[in-house]
Amino acid sequence: MRWLRAPAKINLTLRVIGRRADGYHDLESLVAFAGSCDWVGFEPGGDLALAVLGPRAGDAGPLEENLVARAARALARHAPGLRIGRFRLIKHLPVAAGLGGGSADAAAALRLMANEAGLPAGDPRVRAAAAETGADVLACLDPQARIMSGVGDKLGPAIRLPEVFAVLVNPRVLAPTPKVFAAFDLEPRSKAPSPARPWPQTGLDTGALMDFLSSAGNDLEAAAIRIAPAVADVLASLSQIREARVTGMSGSGATCFALFGDRRGAAAARRSITGDHPGWWVEATGLH
Repeated sequence: MRWLRAPAKINLTLRVIGRRADGYHDLESLVAFAGSCDWVGFEPGGDLALAVLGPRAGDAGPLEENLVARAARALARHAPGLRIGRFRLIKHLPVAAGLGGGSADAAAALRLMANEAGLPAGDPRVRAAAAETGADVLACLDPQARIMSGVGDKLGPAIRLPEVFAVLVNPRVLAPTPKVFAAFDLEPRSKAPSPARPWPQTGLDTGALMDFLSSAGNDLEAAAIRIAPAVADVLASLSQIREARVTGMSGSGATCFALFGDRRGAAAARRSITGDHPGWWVEATGLH
């Protein structure tokens, strides 16, 4: 059985452009990927089968609805004759957490199947299966920092981030994406979207990245707090860390982050938060 990492996707910024006629929302987001991950294994041959293991296995939901199985079925439809088989998913990332865990799992499954068949991850059939499986799966096929727009289907070129480290914190509450967007749509606002934040045009050093992120933010933060009030507690806790350069919320929540310029600061913050809030999920990781 061959294994691949399925890294967490972090929305370092998130701007909601507007609601589409089909009910989805056009977004613009700078995404990066973490060392924190799930693991997906694949053994080709036989009927499709999936086993979910690990500390978050109980939160993963019914197997028939898991995005790994959905992705495998989608690729089998787009590439007739391609072998499916047995998958194992070791679930470490919290679910409904704004980390794209299910999308990352699905993307890893597609890469494993494609590799076994000799297809590049950029093959149109693989990309079509990714788009069919979920809005974030395309970005997770090639997990590198980039600007993501549309509903997640428009990807900018890969961005080489400067050295940056994050502490990821989830208060172990659910913030389901549909509920957060529904709350966002109910918020009173003008029809104009939030203004664009210009991407740094010169060399992207740590200072330029942190300046950009500190002014960009996440348009879904208030809506996520309505659905999961504990998000506000996490953000308040992170804001007390003097060494943190930027704090924010990833995706539709409930995971929040604090960013640091060095690994030592992130590790110290992880120990402090874990000591103060032993019930929270806390990870220190590099971003790329």
